[in-house]
Amino acid sequence: MSFPTMAFTISAYLLVFFTSIITSIPMIIFTATVVEDLNNLQPPANFNSTITNNCLTNPSLRYCSTAAAAFDLREIFKFTIVASHLCNISKNPNCVESFPKIDLRSQPKLAPLYLSFTFFWKFCPLTVSSIDLSNNSLDGNFPIDILHCSQIEFLDLSRNNFSGDFPIQNFSVLENLTFLNLSYNDFSECRISEARFFERFNSTSFIHSGLIPNHKEFKIKAVLLLVGFPVLVIAMVVCWGWIICFRSKHNFTPSILESATNGFSRRNLVGKSKESSTYRGVLKDGREVRIEIYLGSNKMSRDERRRFVEQCKVLVRLQHENLVPVLGWCDSSRCRGIVTEWINGENVDTWLTNNAPPWKQRVKVILRVAAGICYLHQEWPHIGYNLKTKNIVLSEDGEPIITSFKIDDDHHSSKKKTCKFGIFMLEIVTNRRAVEEFEKKETGFVEWVKLNYSEHVENVIDKRMKKTAEIVAEAAEVIEFGLMCADISNRQQLKWDKIWDLLSKMASASRLASPDHHRTTPGLDRGRVHDKHVHHH
Repeated sequence: MSFPTMAFTISAYLLVFFTSIITSIPMIIFTATVVEDLNNLQPPANFNSTITNNCLTNPSLRYCSTAAAAFDLREIFKFTIVASHLCNISKNPNCVESFPKIDLRSQPKLAPLYLSFTFFWKFCPLTVSSIDLSNNSLDGNFPIDILHCSQIEFLDLSRNNFSGDFPIQNFSVLENLTFLNLSYNDFSECRISEARFFERFNSTSFIHSGLIPNHKEFKIKAVLLLVGFPVLVIAMVVCWGWIICFRSKHNFTPSILESATNGFSRRNLVGKSKESSTYRGVLKDGREVRIEIYLGSNKMSRDERRRFVEQCKVLVRLQHENLVPVLGWCDSSRCRGIVTEWINGENVDTWLTNNAPPWKQRVKVILRVAAGICYLHQEWPHIGYNLKTKNIVLSEDGEPIITSFKIDDDHHSSKKKTCKFGIFMLEIVTNRRAVEEFEKKETGFVEWVKLNYSEHVENVIDKRMKKTAEIVAEAAEVIEFGLMCADISNRQQLKWDKIWDLLSKMASASRLASPDHHRTTPGLDRGRVHDKHVHHH
């Protein structure tokens, strides 16, 4: 402790008394009355022995110095009372243990009073490292007494009316000082650049103070400020304009979506799940859109809503021909959803059920979907996606397009995503639906495939599909591959690099053209990335 332990305890009893004095006296007699009452206080009988013991324990305490050897007990006692109160009003966390800062900023009634307590500054607690007296309109000469606190690291006297000569030489005792702000005072003009002590501070410490730092350096900084500030303002205006434009372009209001869907009418409802409802709509500019509205928007926290918008900002940047172009989002408390282009075409679920597509077309769908997934895994690994066959739409030229994304999908690991792709491959080969047809859903579907595949592979392949020995062999490879991906318990589950290599070999074996290996960024060659959105009418 920087002031006597016992005295500090005693002062706690007097804290209420001291507080009542300084809060109830009219400003005209404020300082005089408080000082008079402090002078009338008497230290307790054992105070002398307390001070002596403190000095034996910690001789570095300021009242233990040679100059104070006579122990002016009344001054030390007053110091203890003032220190106790000042520590508390400076909002230090534990004044019993330490007194790290003096914070009297923007307190024009209290600051002059505490500056007048010479006895406090003479015995300044050694633990004080910061003094802030800014914004108090204090006048007169520089408060030289505060320099008794020679250990401080932070001193802010800005926005006052101090005047007169500045004590340049006295500052040399503040060896630990790293922050100084004397701006907006009225000291007599002097060149502090001639004192080496002030070289550690830049010119912003002395703005409109009357003190002149390094003249050349200050001139250069002033010119940079005069030129740079307008440039910065212009840059900020342009930046904000771009942000507002970007947000207005991609951020849809609930009223826009309601108008596009005729008030979210049932006629426009094209899909529904536990998590969302999907509508077909038409914007005012004539664009057909797919609007996926997420349920439970009113229960989202502010942080969840922020994460939703951040991920939507990523979705609008996706550019791959096997991913639907995302136009924007809605993040209102009434309505939360994603707006994408409407793709004219049947979904893979309907395509498999109604058309019994040939083997090569099925392999193409698997390859193209894998290309879109590889793009996401490499470029945007935190973005999730929905691989249900109902959510993958075939465009008019037969390209499969992933149309549904999972927002805030961080809890879905890469293993789970690989498992979903394995299930998707098995559904393409078998024309069975894991969730709809099996009681244990994906687990039951995988068990059914394993059971029947081990006996006879043709029992698993879609019975309506024309099969040759070569097709059966290739289908068997895809089934084995799908089972490897779907086995989430397998520690050796395939990584996406290996998955792509195997799919490329499959494409070669089927004599199908692999997706083009042209990308806009270096790295793995995974499918086609386009610079312009592909529009399907």
